[in-house]
Amino acid sequence: MFRIRTYNQISDKGLSRFPMDQYLVGPDLDDPQAFILRSQKLHEETVPDSLLAVARAGAGVNNIPVDEYTRRGIVVFNTPGANANAVKEMVAAALLLGSRRIFEGMNRVQELTDVTDSGQLAQQLEKEKKQFGGSEISGKTLGVVGLGAIGSMVANMALELGMHVAGYDPALSVEAAWRLSSQVEKMESLDALLKVSDFVTLHVPAIDQTRHMINASAMTRFKPGARLLNFAREEIVDVDAVINALDQGRLSAYISDFPLPVLLGRKDCLLFPHLGASTAEAEENCSVMAADQLMDFLENGNITNSVNYPRTRMTRSGGFRITFANENVPRVLGKVLSVLADQDVNVIDMVNKSLRDMAYNIIDVETRPTEEIIQKIAGSDGVMHVRVL
Repeated sequence: MFRIRTYNQISDKGLSRFPMDQYLVGPDLDDPQAFILRSQKLHEETVPDSLLAVARAGAGVNNIPVDEYTRRGIVVFNTPGANANAVKEMVAAALLLGSRRIFEGMNRVQELTDVTDSGQLAQQLEKEKKQFGGSEISGKTLGVVGLGAIGSMVANMALELGMHVAGYDPALSVEAAWRLSSQVEKMESLDALLKVSDFVTLHVPAIDQTRHMINASAMTRFKPGARLLNFAREEIVDVDAVINALDQGRLSAYISDFPLPVLLGRKDCLLFPHLGASTAEAEENCSVMAADQLMDFLENGNITNSVNYPRTRMTRSGGFRITFANENVPRVLGKVLSVLADQDVNVIDMVNKSLRDMAYNIIDVETRPTEEIIQKIAGSDGVMHVRVL
């Protein structure tokens, strides 16, 4: 029985995918092989020796100590794209709210509780509506920073709304490029994108390289009067630089899913309570993807959508499967294959992939490896988490 410890409220649509005859799933399980969670912060959590994998039902993993888990040989999964449509729709709403003074107008209507005559109400609102005038987004330029699962959907959506779209992503994958419309103008740098964009929307992960990507220096390159949307992560934006840019008129609005006390009460800030992926559909999609990825890893050793291990997949071709992680240094795989050869174990198929400092291996063999063989493999320098499936 595999043991899956849950944190937060994970959609039943995902949890129900774990077969009851093979998995125990719950919040209080000891010695779990895997965690599945949403926003639970794991930095202070004790790491069980039994833990093999963590699945985050969402895209960001800044609530998980990824570096520590990597050193321990623990695979960290996320679910990119599962909440993409929910975030895309929120960005569409933010673009409209940021260009048309819809929110202020609606609030004004609700304030007129002392008016009891419908004719008088209509007359008063007709007289006041000019103060809530705005501009259309059609024909304006949207700069999309980060063209992954969410960014590419946002870019394509903006084109359908009649906007021009400029995109910047120095790490654009082939898969993402296929999703992206050819009408998106690819910019060679962030500075080039900022100079031409009426709206800038951020869709990059919160990593060391993107922390305060939008800072005081970047603010000087914004098109005067531009509006900045942040539905990615709080850490990507230097909020002090945003406030200075708003005060100076460089930015006309900051629209974010990550409210901070220093931004409250400002009429040039539209702040959401982290609603980007808060739809029933997104939560279900994330939980299903997280559950499926965990099961495929625990049962078959396959890795999909890991942030710290390479994508590694191999179809089962009979026999028995050995998987292991190792430090990405020369001769480790050769030593493991020598152990198998010395014991007359025939290899049917294998795959070896690497990502930065880590490598991961799947080896299918004809006969069940003995405990002695597994111990020799596990004892090889740099090898960790040897499993037989």
